[in-house]
Amino acid sequence: MMFNKETEALPPAKMKELQLERLKWSLSHAYNNNKHYHDKFDKAGFNPDKFKSFDDMKYVPFLTKQEMRDAYPFGLFAVPLDKVVRVHSSSGTTGNATIGGLTKHDVGVFGEIVARAICACGGSEKDVIQVAFGYGLFTGGLGLHFGTETLGALSVPISGGNTERQLMLIKDFGTTIIACTPSYAINIADYIEHTQPDYSMRDTKLRKAILGSEPWSERMREEIEKRLGIDAYDIYGLSEVMGPGVSAECTEKSGLHICEDHFYSEIIDPDTGEVLPEGSQGEIVYTSLTKEAFPTIRYRSKDITRLYRDSCKCGRTLVKMERVSGRCDDMLIIRGVNVFPSQIEHVLMSVDGISPYYQIILDRKKAMDNVEVMVEISESGFSDKLTELEALKRRLSEKLKNILGVSMKVTLLEPMTIERGDGGKAKRVIDNRIM
Repeated sequence: MMFNKETEALPPAKMKELQLERLKWSLSHAYNNNKHYHDKFDKAGFNPDKFKSFDDMKYVPFLTKQEMRDAYPFGLFAVPLDKVVRVHSSSGTTGNATIGGLTKHDVGVFGEIVARAICACGGSEKDVIQVAFGYGLFTGGLGLHFGTETLGALSVPISGGNTERQLMLIKDFGTTIIACTPSYAINIADYIEHTQPDYSMRDTKLRKAILGSEPWSERMREEIEKRLGIDAYDIYGLSEVMGPGVSAECTEKSGLHICEDHFYSEIIDPDTGEVLPEGSQGEIVYTSLTKEAFPTIRYRSKDITRLYRDSCKCGRTLVKMERVSGRCDDMLIIRGVNVFPSQIEHVLMSVDGISPYYQIILDRKKAMDNVEVMVEISESGFSDKLTELEALKRRLSEKLKNILGVSMKVTLLEPMTIERGDGGKAKRVIDNRIM
């Protein structure tokens, strides 16, 4: 099922024509209505009136998160504040928050792209969708909420946490789809096993999960699907660009379709900024095509992925992006080796007896980086025999070294040792190095 088949199945050549037309509008809108963009374009020697083809994008300067922080709160808006009907923001834990604004038109676009995402995973207006993303300034809760209403499905706006109540409403309201972070989906499975072992998802109507807001691996998908007895689908977005729904998986689970009619995407070399050919892995860059309040022009997302096209069985012709493998700013440089936390997770979850809960602790002693991977043993893998635990630790250490090329200390923890989040993003890395 497609929410907007005319657009989602548009021939690629026609989509390119639409994108080019909308790019010209978005660049001119930003230049003519926002001083920051106007001055920035002038300094780079770029004038939107001279923009003729996609090749001209290389003359358009990038937008960085630091620029957005420096423009706090409304310095990048391109409409009067009385035309803005909603604002969202990042947490601002490492400086000023990044603020995104939406006009009434933008809210409609946001609702549609999320409705498309719900349909892509097989949802429809007949579903009951429990939104367990956080509400408030974070885009997740309200994004899924309005997308559900745009689709015409029943929205259950419970927000994150309070797992006991979540389970009660899943059963009482006949919830068919839950939307939350991958780590919270695992939390739900743990809660059932340790607190309500008689509760079975198979006795409910829940059949799908729409998961996003943090990187997650294919092995984690397998874990979630097995333990909850549901299908899990990836949804992707950034508050700086719009929010969830920028791209999403379809029922084929073979990549995330990007809403190309609203977002133009490029892959660049994160070090040089050079645009890479389609199919190459690099940092994904987004330019909004229809946003009024806050046009996002060549925003460097820091997310590492690749773009590609295939003949997807779902019928969508939209370009696909691979699930994000990591972030440029999350990449760990350990003794000269580049390692992403997602790579460590992939290794951990390939070993039987290990749970999806882990933390990576980095320290520096005498100019030498030291890495400790603290990981919980699963209930099935737990043993009171020291020899079995030592063998498991040795197997993990050897696999991490062989695959990633870095020696890491492995510490095995009992189940339920690592602190659980309450519906938000899991904290995976603690870097204690003094730079």
